[in-house]
Amino acid sequence: MKTGLKITAFAAAVAATFGTAYGVGKGVDPIAAGEQKTAGHAAGGHAETGRTEEAQDGHAGHGASDTAAAAVPGGLQISERGHTLDLRTRRIAAAGERTELSFAITKDGTGRKVTAYRTKHGKQLHLIVASRDLTVYRHLHPARAADGTWKTPVELPKAGGYRVFADFAPQAEKEGLTLGADLSVTGKYAPRDLPAASRTAAAGDGYEVRLGGALGAGSASELTLSVAKNGKPVTDLQPYLGAYGHLVALRSGDLAYLHVHPNRGGPGPEVSFTATAPSNGTYRLFLDFKHDGTVRTAEFTVHAGQSAGDHPQGHGH
Repeated sequence: MKTGLKITAFAAAVAATFGTAYGVGKGVDPIAAGEQKTAGHAAGGHAETGRTEEAQDGHAGHGASDTAAAAVPGGLQISERGHTLDLRTRRIAAAGERTELSFAITKDGTGRKVTAYRTKHGKQLHLIVASRDLTVYRHLHPARAADGTWKTPVELPKAGGYRVFADFAPQAEKEGLTLGADLSVTGKYAPRDLPAASRTAAAGDGYEVRLGGALGAGSASELTLSVAKNGKPVTDLQPYLGAYGHLVALRSGDLAYLHVHPNRGGPGPEVSFTATAPSNGTYRLFLDFKHDGTVRTAEFTVHAGQSAGDHPQGHGH
């Protein structure tokens, strides 16, 4: 059953920021418990489906201002509209070790911590951590203390530079924000090449996701992702954070960020997204989906202006 899911309210922001990737994910969610997780993403979700929240608050996805005037892609700035991402943990001592990541969102240059947030897609804040070479990806849901300090455990498998994205909506603000800051993991760094483009990506335990459509630069285009298990279409996807699929894109080079959610629809095997890349170039897509109580992630490399997965080789986790 095809689910035509379109992202509408974020159209202008998408044009300013496309960049997702929901692939090699490994998330730790200290708020939501009781769900399994794969090696790649944390569990945690809620019962609502589609874009109910987006329709209510005027947002179709995270990652950038929803106004046409937005000039800077989401996640490229540490401060915006009077808010600053104060990343307390800027260096991790050893790769592969579980450690605590701490940060706060401060207001108006005073250092005052923000403590009031609107809930979007089941959480008050989504935290994305990605390596600069886009081969490591984590989607985390940290816990907030009463004083406004956020904390979450994280384990990053290799040394090198990372980018941290805080995706949130302050209670007093009409629009959401995505702020970014740099994080480093000490040790010997060996960067990896970006995986080649492909139409298919494995998601473990016999799951495979096929990517169809094309990513247009400067114009809206539809990407369709179809989930199968052991060669058979999955027609009973479960809602995860209010949707049957979550798509994040990160633009290779500067890691411009966009977090996209589909409209109402489902429950599979196809989940589609309408998106616009701001420029020609290479992007990493990370799709999260939930089935049989487990959240899984599939990742793709795509080139804006070409058919999705033009190349025969690919990568998925």
